[in-house]
Amino acid sequence: MHPTKLTVRKDRKSLEIAFGEEEIYELSAEILRVLSPSAEVQGHSPEQRKTISGKRNVEIMKMEPVGNYAVRIIFDDMHETGIFTWAYFRELGQNLDGKWNSYLAELEEKGYSREPLGL
Repeated sequence: MHPTKLTVRKDRKSLEIAFGEEEIYELSAEILRVLSPSAEVQGHSPEQRKTISGKRNVEIMKMEPVGNYAVRIIFDDMHETGIFTWAYFRELGQNLDGKWNSYLAELEEKGYSREPLGL
């Protein structure tokens, strides 16, 4: 199902995506960046997946359509290889709390921070 709305907020810190009037999600730029579906982040197997830290202040610079099924999000840290499908947006929206909590636990376990280096 295609989204009925896909809007980057004015502060570029989040994306609102709607699948009809009942299913609306707000996804932060940070969660989109750290859970990017790119091979750079996800690797080619679960063992290769990377924990991305220091992205609390990341912003969405722009989005580019990819066919009729996805968009490429370009972030201000120049990450641009993630192709976010409609299905992946829906999965993130529906499971946001669990994915966010898992990410925070992974950061803590590895001694990483959401803050950029030097802050």
